[in-house]
Amino acid sequence: MKKTLLILIICTIGVHTLVAQNKSTLRGAFLHTIDNKNVLWLFVDDYFSAINFENNRYISTTGGPFTYDGKTIHVSVEYNDANPEQIGSTIDMPVQVQNQHLRSNNMQYNRQPAKAQDLDGLWRITGRKQGNELSTITRGDRKTIKLLVDGYFQWIAINPAVKGFYGTGGGTYVFTDGKYTEHILYFSRDNSRVGADLSFEGKIEANQWHHSGLSSKGDPIFEIWSRDNQ
Repeated sequence: MKKTLLILIICTIGVHTLVAQNKSTLRGAFLHTIDNKNVLWLFVDDYFSAINFENNRYISTTGGPFTYDGKTIHVSVEYNDANPEQIGSTIDMPVQVQNQHLRSNNMQYNRQPAKAQDLDGLWRITGRKQGNELSTITRGDRKTIKLLVDGYFQWIAINPAVKGFYGTGGGTYVFTDGKYTEHILYFSRDNSRVGADLSFEGKIEANQWHHSGLSSKGDPIFEIWSRDNQ
């Protein structure tokens, strides 16, 4: 009995270790580019996002929490503005990771250079200042999340419960010495914003990200983001 129990414990530990290793293999940003068309895959904190965009035009995005068994990515879809009927379902995508490349369905994605920064992770907005008053944003079905990994970022405003999609934007970022700077590569609400650089003040306190400056429209903002590991 004790021997059987020990074997089960060892097997369980082995499975959890393998799962952790698989997810670690995928953490990062992977880019497929042909002509002026780009497909960017982001993996961080058990969350996946795929973004399709041209050099000056946003196309679509899809993503959600994922698991990876070493051969297949299983994504629980929380948003898909091109095919909203997929929201709430699980999609499976075969994946092969070879050195600095990822292959899926005859497409090769190149791993982008690792640029680990303190803000890397999955975040969810939990506070916003309106006038002089800081309002708490209660966790619910509707949410705005932000993925940051290896110098890339994406925010997405969604409500999976009603298959709602309210916008997304993203690009590359740098966070150093209290300065957070974005370079916009795509923006679903306004393609003319592509190429813009935005700078903000930023600091991490008690696992919260305090973010302040001017929005893409020039309006003053102060937001609090909290880590949102799935």
